[in-house]
Amino acid sequence: MSDNKLIGRVLATEKNPTTMDKFCFWTNSDLQLHAFDIVKVAHIDGSFTFGVIENISHITDAQSFLTNFISSDFGNVNVEEPTLRIGMNYAEVKVSFNNKNLYTPVHNNAKVYLASAEEITLALGLDKIQNPLVCGSLKMYEGTPDEVVLPVHLNSKFILGPEGAHLNISGISGLASKTSYAMFLMKAIQDQYLNKQDSDDSVAFVIFNVKGCDLMAIDEMSDFENDTTKKKKILADYKNLQLKPEPFKNVKYFIPYYSNNSTKQSTYLSRDDVDLYLKSNKLNKFKYVYAYDKESIEMMFSNIDDPAQTMESIISKIIDKDDPDFGRLNTWNEFINKVTENSQKGNSSKNNSDISVLSWRKFKRIVRKAIQDEMFAQRVDPQKKECRLADEIKKISNNDVFVIDIAKLPEDKQAFVFGDAVRTIYNLKLGEFDNEKRVNPPSKIVVFIDELNKYASKDVPKTSPILRELLDVTERGRSLGVILFGAEQFRSAIHDRVTGNCATHAYGRTNSIEVSTRDYNSLPSTYKNMLTRLEQGDYLIQNPVFRSLLKIHFPKPIYKQFK
Repeated sequence: MSDNKLIGRVLATEKNPTTMDKFCFWTNSDLQLHAFDIVKVAHIDGSFTFGVIENISHITDAQSFLTNFISSDFGNVNVEEPTLRIGMNYAEVKVSFNNKNLYTPVHNNAKVYLASAEEITLALGLDKIQNPLVCGSLKMYEGTPDEVVLPVHLNSKFILGPEGAHLNISGISGLASKTSYAMFLMKAIQDQYLNKQDSDDSVAFVIFNVKGCDLMAIDEMSDFENDTTKKKKILADYKNLQLKPEPFKNVKYFIPYYSNNSTKQSTYLSRDDVDLYLKSNKLNKFKYVYAYDKESIEMMFSNIDDPAQTMESIISKIIDKDDPDFGRLNTWNEFINKVTENSQKGNSSKNNSDISVLSWRKFKRIVRKAIQDEMFAQRVDPQKKECRLADEIKKISNNDVFVIDIAKLPEDKQAFVFGDAVRTIYNLKLGEFDNEKRVNPPSKIVVFIDELNKYASKDVPKTSPILRELLDVTERGRSLGVILFGAEQFRSAIHDRVTGNCATHAYGRTNSIEVSTRDYNSLPSTYKNMLTRLEQGDYLIQNPVFRSLLKIHFPKPIYKQFK
């Protein structure tokens, strides 16, 4: 591509002056340009100003719509208008960079050029990215002979800390590929860290599988639907981004416990797959044991309004080791029997007279059904690949990928497992388990959860223990090395303190109602409209190191996906 392809001239009029931040230029009406394309403008002292196209309009010399209507023989659609209308396109551009740091407004009639690949990199600030982590590729002048494709890197310290942390991904279900993009970024991170021997800069991942078997074979290669052409393209995409064309390494799967003679499975994996994974030593079935896990009962109440904090009082009583009622209990059966006893009229002992029988009954209704599940057990047998999830999370080490399957659990149990795991990770990084054997966590642990709205929406009760954990992670996790990658359909539904503490934002395809909310006020109107028609695999990325919002594309998953 020529570095100096002249495409237009700057416009500055009395009503539409150029400014330090914006300018317009006219160009040929047949020239293909797109929002997010970069242009460069000749400026003073031999400098060049670069800008990002935000909108393109077409105008003619007609004074009004009526003029055009009259020119067509008063509305005859078959008549070619006899009067030649002079037409042109003009583009509105936001200034992003000047190579000599001169931000005075560009001058009227200044020459406007397409930018070269090197100049695009310079204009977007991609040339000085430290600790580069690939986050996709961008296309400029798409569909023209001048098309440019560039890999896009962000500073890994702005997504994994300490400079900034956390990622939020939004977009409608299916088309936005939220999970696929999060997995792509985690694959890029693992590739970068696999060969690192530095214990002060190491990473591991805890991923929650919330839909079917979506993430239950991420260590196996995709079959690419037996399409050789598709396979070549996807592998080439990964190589072009300098990523290994391989699935994830060091993956361990955890599914809720169910016995071999159980009629109901706790996972969408087939029994054959479960047996195969067990034989390969890459799958464990997790259980919860009363003596160790009763403190996590509160996670079942994450979506229960408790304005009088009666549920909280009951839970405090249960976890109190010196409580005369609950302090000596050893099993879930003993626990539910004691709860049942307190739920019966006239059985409230003097030790819990401050808690009404109605409150105990409400507590029992919520808890009883949950703990009838097989994963609430009396003991764990490691010989049968059984484990306590918290014990395994404590042992997580460099480059490990733990996939915790909660897809088939009802929502209250999903919340219990998720909340318990997040709390364990947070406490692990706080150093609470440092004296235990085989505890040597990496410096950073990335936690990925889709459907974040279940736990951190604006409608979740303020007393929710899971919301409290997530706020701790987003507000203080950066310094500890706990990083949240969260995804949801509607960003506007998520708690402001969660999204507000994310350094990186990925906007996928969404609907016009969503983009009209205040969460999208910072985006130009053209970009908002673009969000309603983004292709699958396209995202708008916002990160502190980028000089403007970037439209990026990422390749399809390279790991096996279940049909």
